[in-house]
Amino acid sequence: MLQTIRDNSQGIIAKVIIGFIIGVFALFGAESIVGGFLGGNNVASVNGEDITEQELAISIQNLMASIGANIQDFDEELLREIALGQLIEDKLLMQAARDSGMVISEDSLDREILRTPQFQLGGVFDNDLARRTMAAQGFTPQAYRATLAERMTMGQLANAYAATAFVTDADIARIAELQTQTRDFRFVSVPLGNRPLGQAITPEDIQRYYDNNAEEFTTEEQVSLQYVLLDKNAIFDEVTVDADQVRAQYETERSEAVSSVERRASHILFDLGSDDEATVISRAADVRARIEAGEDFGDLAREFSVDDISAEDDGDIGYTDGSVFPAEMEDALAALEVGEVSAPVVSEFGVHLLKLTEYDVQEYPEFEEVSERIERTLKQAEVDQLYFSRLETLANLAFETFDLLSINEELGLDIQQTEFFGRNGGTSAVAGDPNVISAAFSADILEDELNSDVIELSENRVAVIHLAEYRPAEVQPLEDVRAEIAVNLRRQMEQDMAREVGESILTALRSGESVEDLLGAESLVWNERSGVQRGQFDMNTEIVGNVFSMSAPESGSVNLEGFGLNNGAYVVIELQAVNPGSVEQLDEGQREQLLAAIMESRGRSTFDGLLANLQNSARIR
Repeated sequence: MLQTIRDNSQGIIAKVIIGFIIGVFALFGAESIVGGFLGGNNVASVNGEDITEQELAISIQNLMASIGANIQDFDEELLREIALGQLIEDKLLMQAARDSGMVISEDSLDREILRTPQFQLGGVFDNDLARRTMAAQGFTPQAYRATLAERMTMGQLANAYAATAFVTDADIARIAELQTQTRDFRFVSVPLGNRPLGQAITPEDIQRYYDNNAEEFTTEEQVSLQYVLLDKNAIFDEVTVDADQVRAQYETERSEAVSSVERRASHILFDLGSDDEATVISRAADVRARIEAGEDFGDLAREFSVDDISAEDDGDIGYTDGSVFPAEMEDALAALEVGEVSAPVVSEFGVHLLKLTEYDVQEYPEFEEVSERIERTLKQAEVDQLYFSRLETLANLAFETFDLLSINEELGLDIQQTEFFGRNGGTSAVAGDPNVISAAFSADILEDELNSDVIELSENRVAVIHLAEYRPAEVQPLEDVRAEIAVNLRRQMEQDMAREVGESILTALRSGESVEDLLGAESLVWNERSGVQRGQFDMNTEIVGNVFSMSAPESGSVNLEGFGLNNGAYVVIELQAVNPGSVEQLDEGQREQLLAAIMESRGRSTFDGLLANLQNSARIR
């Protein structure tokens, strides 16, 4: 009953929340409504629920946006396959969630909406900003709330299955044994050296290497861009707020705050039911008389109130600012002192006895304490308005014109130019931005030489780019890379000879022969290590990784392996012993981390198993 009262009597608060809802639409991008205006065929059916071509197109766009790339850079069929697979998974999860009776409450949706940072100014939600964004992107509140509810429901399902994972003490002990295991070994490292100095590198060798490895000597395609920047922070210098504005805003805020009163109430609710109103009022008056005679309000609420939820909490129905409850209840509460109980009050829900339990009048600080904050807020609001106005103009000019001159003239934004850079980006902030790089190598920029769309560099900074100059990929002339090829060939010869020496040592050891003379001839020595842990970083991590990839030696013997390292050296390893670890070697913090890691892994596996089972049992067409 209490929830019914709250759901049906929100008044002004309900209107405010509806306004807040608008602000979160940008979470899923404007693409979320594109399909509503287009026709198309169904591309798949999941247990009788269709997936439309429009939904697939939106999913592809969202996929590209999430990785910051253009669709031209990828195989379209592969993208369709990935996006369709995600849509099918989403359908299956939503169906499973519905079958499990999972729902997301309106309150949860509202809280998620209010926390949306994209529509907050100074940490506070801005309704005007939300409405402008909604209008620009074409969203409706209903469409967004439905999408958000689906996402939260699927998250609820995933968490429910992931939370079912469990770990036994035996599991932890077994994994701790491996994690704390140590190994004893010795190794010989055969470094690169001057062994092949007597071997000449011929012009034919260089030519052959050049012909067979042309990609090594091909310069990447590069671009240099012209660009303009719109920076919200730069607009602050243009905006001033006079003292009268600050004072007027202070008086408005103080007036609203001081007039804001919060009351906390409890009630005993009598159901009208089949009795006439006078009879129920009389019954309520009798209970009120018992309260005035000294009986406890909470005890009587549990005995008589039909609102079972509030009755369990001594009749508490929470706070109101004068707009939460029906008008009859609000009027009665306004006339009460703290601790006083009202006469019977009739509302659409029944007959109430109301008790005022708390009364709070908001105090407001002096002007000097908040003037700086108010000035900053007013300035921020004006800056935001200018920024979004200019952003809209920038987007229109970028689309309507074929260079950056009109933007420069209209908005006064300087035309700047980047260094040359390739698909891995440049060193400057603009040339190194992934969104800029993606746009720079798109067909619109390279082939059609159009302006880009507005590119978001940060929350307060956007750019529009235009091609200044293009350098295609090309193979460098042999003469320019001859010396480099000679160095590469010499290094390869050194690596081959190091491997040859290492394999000779390994062969001799496996044959039971002495290798001391061979080590002496190469000025090599054994390096002894004991108690080395997995992931130990005070020695070469490649060697440690290879040691822990070797199988344990049999009792009384050793295990021998040889490995090439990334630096070209060749290492011969003699594994002597594997020392098991134990859970006792972990401190409390390490045990907790291990437990959390295992739980996360098993929870993910459980959820993956659910998804696989849903896919296997589904009717997917």
